[in-house]
Amino acid sequence: RAIEEGRNIYANIRKAIFFLLSCNMGEILCIFVPILLGMPIPLLPIHLLWVNLVTDTFPALALGMDPGDPDIIKEKPRDPKESLFAHGGIPFIVLNGLVKGGLALAAFWIGLTWGGGLAAGGDSLPLARTMAFCVLSLTQLFHAFNTRHITKSLLSVGPFKNRWLIGAFFLCSFIQVIVVIVPSF
Repeated sequence: RAIEEGRNIYANIRKAIFFLLSCNMGEILCIFVPILLGMPIPLLPIHLLWVNLVTDTFPALALGMDPGDPDIIKEKPRDPKESLFAHGGIPFIVLNGLVKGGLALAAFWIGLTWGGGLAAGGDSLPLARTMAFCVLSLTQLFHAFNTRHITKSLLSVGPFKNRWLIGAFFLCSFIQVIVVIVPSF
């Protein structure tokens, strides 16, 4: 029982780290690519602060309290010298970071285009930034469910087994909507 508990604690720490690193990679991509292309920056510092304090923190904490995997005791013992990123950690982080950053950049581009465009004299930048901000925040919240297991599907690990993650998802989604819709925020 102690070995199983230790393995689950290690797995939860790994989940939280993978989640945070892939989210941060998406944020970096969202800033770095437009700079390279000479475009306006999609996210302002206040957006990044919000994303890091709200839509990163609460899901990461909830992943740290994920219920244990009943099959974890069937796995072979982990080599103590093995990297935290072994067994597909780096590709998982990179792929998910690219997806989140790419979706936020696509939303930014759509906002710039549909909002009248900067070249046409339209003031589409606030719309585009809001779209990128919302897409990045919400994709990170959905990604938390994806991070519950690196090889198993969400359906096989049980989408509703981590009540903390469900609570974090709804709380952060609600706060995100309020921040975008209520003008005083």
